[in-house]
Amino acid sequence: MKKIGFLSFGHWTPSPQSQARSAADVLLQSIDLAVEAERLGMDGAYFRVHHFAQQLASPFPLLAAVGAKTRKIEIGTAVIDMRYENPHYMAEDAGAADLIAGGRLQLGISRGSPEQVIDGWRYFGNRPIQGEDDAGMGRRHAEEFLELLRGKGFAQPNPRPMFPNPPGLLRLEPYSAGLRDRIWWGSASNATAAWAAKLGMNLQSSTLKFDETGEPLHIQQAAQIRTFRAAWKEAGHTRTPRISVSRSIFPLLDDRDRGYFGRGSQEEEDKIGFLDENTRAIFGRSYAAEPKILVEQLRKDEAIAEADTLLLTIPNQLGVAYNAHVMEAILTSIAPALGWH
Repeated sequence: MKKIGFLSFGHWTPSPQSQARSAADVLLQSIDLAVEAERLGMDGAYFRVHHFAQQLASPFPLLAAVGAKTRKIEIGTAVIDMRYENPHYMAEDAGAADLIAGGRLQLGISRGSPEQVIDGWRYFGNRPIQGEDDAGMGRRHAEEFLELLRGKGFAQPNPRPMFPNPPGLLRLEPYSAGLRDRIWWGSASNATAAWAAKLGMNLQSSTLKFDETGEPLHIQQAAQIRTFRAAWKEAGHTRTPRISVSRSIFPLLDDRDRGYFGRGSQEEEDKIGFLDENTRAIFGRSYAAEPKILVEQLRKDEAIAEADTLLLTIPNQLGVAYNAHVMEAILTSIAPALGWH
């Protein structure tokens, strides 16, 4: 394992128990949390994107703000639902945010997960084309986005422009060179992992995956990663791909930790559920224990061993200070034993 980042779902709840009671709280605390993570030596700050929910949604203002406040840490998403996106507008926003951050964006995109409303992407003006479902539309948007990030001109210039044009067809601006290689696909199946590899995207595998074999999540994810690597090699790409897995990990160091995540609330086994009437999914367990126990448990996690990046899902509603405490505990008492330095 080479890199460790945090992954925030950006929840807010207007209740006395939450430290994030509004959208403003979540956005400002997300910036502060990324600054703290960089200070602690963490490698990445990642944010989930959900629409029609009291969670982080439009990611690029936040990514740009984090980029302006930090200097080294990777800044990313896990994931942006491409069913909702206009690839052209997204390419402009992503280019601007990446330039502000000095080329540190690591954008996770995907076909999306079950949402708060029925076909929410329709309210954003998107429609599948004939013979296409919403998942296919998301993948089509992803391919359009990837093509735009190549920076190749495609638009016919006006012969009487307001400002002088460079010669040839025009591309979208601002353009950030290198961003195309820093796009990740959030995959829930072996087939889409292979598809992502063919297109030259990095791989994100979360705490949820389609249950394709009935085995524990970490074993299925390890097989998914090997499928991805084989497809990458077959496609003939020259660079080495990045691969991340997500986990919920909480070292129990004090009474506060035990109160939040002690054995009474610990999820010690994977769970099985259905995303819809036909899709059986496996949800990864949470890890909460004393550091020595956690190290032994995580060493047995085959997917963590296969991946180069570990994303730690954090309880953002517990506030910046507590989450910094959790991250520091993992970086000092867990990560070195797993090969991170």
